[in-house]
Amino acid sequence: MTEMFDDRKAQAATWFRNLRDEIVAAFEALEDGPAAEPEAGRAPGRFEVTETRRKSEDGGDAGGGLMSVMRGGRIFEKVGVNVSTVHGTLNPKAQAAMAARKGLEGMREDPRFWASGISLVAHMQNPHSPAVHLNTRIFWTPHGWWFGGGTDLNPCLPRDEDTAAFHGVLKAHCDRHDVAHYPRFKAWADEYFHVPHRGRARGVGGIFFDDLNSGDWAADFAFTQDVGRAFLPAFLPLVERRATTPWTEADRAAQLAHRGLYAEYNLLYDRGTRFGLETGHDPEAVLMSMPPLASWP
Repeated sequence: MTEMFDDRKAQAATWFRNLRDEIVAAFEALEDGPAAEPEAGRAPGRFEVTETRRKSEDGGDAGGGLMSVMRGGRIFEKVGVNVSTVHGTLNPKAQAAMAARKGLEGMREDPRFWASGISLVAHMQNPHSPAVHLNTRIFWTPHGWWFGGGTDLNPCLPRDEDTAAFHGVLKAHCDRHDVAHYPRFKAWADEYFHVPHRGRARGVGGIFFDDLNSGDWAADFAFTQDVGRAFLPAFLPLVERRATTPWTEADRAAQLAHRGLYAEYNLLYDRGTRFGLETGHDPEAVLMSMPPLASWP
């Protein structure tokens, strides 16, 4: 059983790394393409890649990953694409949270974990181009394994046709596995990406799922892969459509205010942010999602 899960861990970690490579290449190609023409005086953006490491509580190696960040591009004001594969033991607070969410009291006796995933957040130069988030991951303990993640669109100037196109691609990829997935995971995203203290959503939604363990590892992994595959065809056409749209200072003000909302959500409610900081991962990588500039009233 251990050897089988070691092989599955390797498959998942390799998949997330390959998805990272594909997205990084696509984003750099976008920086070179015709959608970047209005910013022709600015050099095409390129990712700066930094290796991240996580230390265990006793100071030993506990895995790590790659933090890839582009700043000040023609299309992207800031975008990060991180992958990580980490392991160790959950601290008492994380053990209690795991036991409460999954009913795993055994976590207190054997709190080992292993996790791998990809996390992406893009903040755009043009206020008409929507910001976006993507995350897919696998979490393993001696007591079980779970997949999770999702993607959601965060325009400051929403357009119905863009929202419909984004959701249409997600639905098509979900329907390959189960026609019940899209409505279920869309509703979950609407609930998860809600900002309670503002009484509103942080964007126009997408899909979100967590604690996915149907008992069929291959099927769950295949679905998680398709969530990742859906990202580029769902997002790139929107950027190519909007990146050349003229914008005003009022549009920029709306963008910065929306980023403030995004920052509030990530710092106060995002489960991945809390988990990363609580388990000792590189804080620069965990907080990669924060916008380069934001404003509040």
